[in-house]
Amino acid sequence: MVSKENRSEVRVKKHLKLRNRFTGTPERPRLAVFRSNNHMYAQIIDDTVGNTLVAASTLEKSVKAELQKTNDVAAAAYLGNVIAKKALEKGIKAVVFDRGGFIYQGKIKALADAAREAGLEF
Repeated sequence: MVSKENRSEVRVKKHLKLRNRFTGTPERPRLAVFRSNNHMYAQIIDDTVGNTLVAASTLEKSVKAELQKTNDVAAAAYLGNVIAKKALEKGIKAVVFDRGGFIYQGKIKALADAAREAGLEF
């Protein structure tokens, strides 16, 4: 009988392949995105020292207060806007986008587009 890998295992393998291609540097850190069934998380990471420079998620009270649901495309777009504003306040203008092994559509695309519109370059 042929056994099939589940979606989370496939996503982790894709993410590891993507992470081999690029890393975050001090000049151009990595914007890492993770989404669960209920929330989304975004971090800007400098991989040379392993520090998270900026983080935002739909769990934060200020973000959650603005949203009706925390797991839809509108929430992802709002989170992209929030992470971009926080990054620009810290002086980060250019990042490398790490979609975390997720397919670039729907919520991931909405977050990326909103971050670009808010002023991040990637």
